[in-house]
Amino acid sequence: MLEEKVIAVTGAGRGIGRAVALACAAEGARVIVNDYGVSMDGSEPSSDVANEVVKEIENSGGEAVAIADNVATMEAGERIVSTAHSSWGRLDGVVTVAGILRERMLFNMSEEEWDGVVETHLKGTFTVFRAASAYMRKQEGGGSLVAFTSGVGMWGSVAQANYAAAKGGVVALMRSAALGLERYGINANCIAPVASTRMQANVPGGTAETGEPEDVAPMVVYLLSDAARSITGQTYTVVGGRIALWSQPREIKEISKDGRWTPQELAERIPADVGIDRLPMLDYMDMMKARAAATGESGQTASS
Repeated sequence: MLEEKVIAVTGAGRGIGRAVALACAAEGARVIVNDYGVSMDGSEPSSDVANEVVKEIENSGGEAVAIADNVATMEAGERIVSTAHSSWGRLDGVVTVAGILRERMLFNMSEEEWDGVVETHLKGTFTVFRAASAYMRKQEGGGSLVAFTSGVGMWGSVAQANYAAAKGGVVALMRSAALGLERYGINANCIAPVASTRMQANVPGGTAETGEPEDVAPMVVYLLSDAARSITGQTYTVVGGRIALWSQPREIKEISKDGRWTPQELAERIPADVGIDRLPMLDYMDMMKARAAATGESGQTASS
């Protein structure tokens, strides 16, 4: 499905990113394998993991190039594009999987813990999308942008406010890219995966369902292919054999009047006529606590 296409994948040294890079190569793509090679908290960078994935692809008869850059820098985004151009003369798709975790309750979170996660996930998506879109809008055939988000980007999280904020920002960035780049033949979409990875294994209390990194890769390949060129601005959950489409944010209830409301009027009308839309994560937390109680495990919960 990706014959002759050039695809760049960030965070491609391990887990989902590696599975995506290998799947793209198996479908005929030439692959830029980007991974800074860091530990889960973003420390100890190494280029070894990216080089190993390139070897896997080459041993299977494919073509790939490794880049060990920190995607939180503008230079990394530009280098991905320039490497694609110098190696194969075009760039047809980018997939931004790179991410780290620094879990902490909001009231204990440091500026460093906030900045590192937001920079890697959100800015790291921006740097690649920015450089890739500038290139793709000038080439024949446009291109595809695939970002990675998380359910907590829409639901919120108990002990991952930094991660949730970054992943929510990724969805907003993707939607903006979809709106602004459609005229240039560029589509943009998000995947919210649940799979057995280093990050998923670090979730206290586990997750309600999970799959394998290889389960996620086919959906990425599809979104990068010509078969999905009309799909843009969408977010999909992928977990095991289940794929689900997320709704777009919409107003669901309202009240109105001529003139300005008083606080006293609102105190009467909001509970009666507008109400609330309960956080789904609260129901999820209750379910996870019940499951933990039934199995005798800790009732502490967080989200992946």
